[in-house]
Amino acid sequence: MTKFAKPNATIKANTAAYETTAVIDPNGFREYDARWQVFDQINLNGFFYLGLGLGTQMKRHHKDVPSPKVVVGHDYRSSSLSIKQAVMNGLMASGCTVFDIGLCLSPTVYFAQTHLDAQGLAMVTASHNDNGWSGVKMGLEPRLTHGPIQMAELRDIVLNADFEPATEGKGGSYQQRFDVREAYVKHLTDGVKLSNPYKVVLATGNGTAGLFAEDVFKAVGCDVIPLNTEMDYTYPHFNPNPENVAFMKALAAKVREENADLGLGFDGDGDRTGVADATGTFLYNDKLALILARFLAKHNPKATFVVDVKSTGLFMVDDVLTDTGAEVIYWKTGHSHIKRKVAEENALAGFEKSGPFFFNQPASSATPKGDLYDDGLAGGLMLLRAMDNQQKSVQELMAELPETYQAPTYHPACPDEKKYGVVDHMVEHFKKAFKAGKQVGGQDIKDLITVNGVRLVLADGTWGLVRASSNVPSLVVTGESPASEASLDAVMVDLQTTLKNEADIADFI
Repeated sequence: MTKFAKPNATIKANTAAYETTAVIDPNGFREYDARWQVFDQINLNGFFYLGLGLGTQMKRHHKDVPSPKVVVGHDYRSSSLSIKQAVMNGLMASGCTVFDIGLCLSPTVYFAQTHLDAQGLAMVTASHNDNGWSGVKMGLEPRLTHGPIQMAELRDIVLNADFEPATEGKGGSYQQRFDVREAYVKHLTDGVKLSNPYKVVLATGNGTAGLFAEDVFKAVGCDVIPLNTEMDYTYPHFNPNPENVAFMKALAAKVREENADLGLGFDGDGDRTGVADATGTFLYNDKLALILARFLAKHNPKATFVVDVKSTGLFMVDDVLTDTGAEVIYWKTGHSHIKRKVAEENALAGFEKSGPFFFNQPASSATPKGDLYDDGLAGGLMLLRAMDNQQKSVQELMAELPETYQAPTYHPACPDEKKYGVVDHMVEHFKKAFKAGKQVGGQDIKDLITVNGVRLVLADGTWGLVRASSNVPSLVVTGESPASEASLDAVMVDLQTTLKNEADIADFI
């Protein structure tokens, strides 16, 4: 059996050693996927190791399957195709059967896992990260992607070169399944026909969603106006990310110019949605999530919804959700965390403030039928269905929600190797403050939510959050107040002051 050397994190490019060694920065193994700056923190040999490690992990979890089937796809970046080839080579070297579905979205891979009856998946993407990044989203269970336990297991396999390669004559195999694209579009649009021909601007920032979005929304009856939907992996205008201000400003301007009903923006791998209304106003995704939860709850009494800890506090006091007997669970941010919690609770839907929405049913239905993955296109379709069903614009639906004051999402820099320790320290700091009856932002602390960092809820419902980013070397700080802008400002300033004093974090507000 081939003996593999352990990977190295220090070898530099343009050396002979770089060509013959697997270079992998251990910090690239994150909470629920793997991401690196290519080809500085990882090389193609490193991605081969990642594929071989994932294949080894698949075999250990599916001992009764001689050659586990793995769906593999890639997004539109200059490095993605070569990285995918390296990952597939590693998977086949382990003895897996690879289904290559080509250039696609992350939700296309999630769909294909069920469609092709595969045990696992690997999607080469850096999602919404800037150019220069790449990585892999992975899964070895139906409808679920790797969480912290699976990522730690994979990291140990790869960094220790603890591989189980196939023996001679018993290697893996390759099948090209580019036909999945058509099946995925049909799955999204079957049975969906809007009664109004909504004029919709679709912005994809020259990323992969441009290959899918127009076909999907035209199929349900929309009058589509494309914006930067041509493929260009240099991203000449801005990074395709609905949290990117320049991206959303361009979308809003196009909505106003075209007198459109709605603007939908999608990130680089199509799992996040951003929305601008007919006036060109950006809409917070957690408020959109509440609109969708209200719509779904009316059709499904006593439904359960999972929302991430960055989301609005209105979920807990909403009259429609209360009247329908809905339960709302605040949970950890991250696509894998929300997916798993939705599955565990058999929830109707899950929502993240950054844009991923998870529906436990296809977009053509308002009742559960078993789909479960984050899909930006499905999120846009569900919003249009909510508008169409109630014959209201998104502005009218938003106007039905109580007003709150929301802070931007700040990302103060903090090294990967320090950020979780900083957050642990903040959790303990505010637990002690809560126990001692100390005030934050001039108010008593009413509650602490510590499933993902610390979310402190104050007496008037104002809240602030500190958590570690799962994807980049930074913290995440945000907040909201149903009472006043002054209450919001007070809690945000106190959070910044505490971070500066306790963890030497620079000003970010």
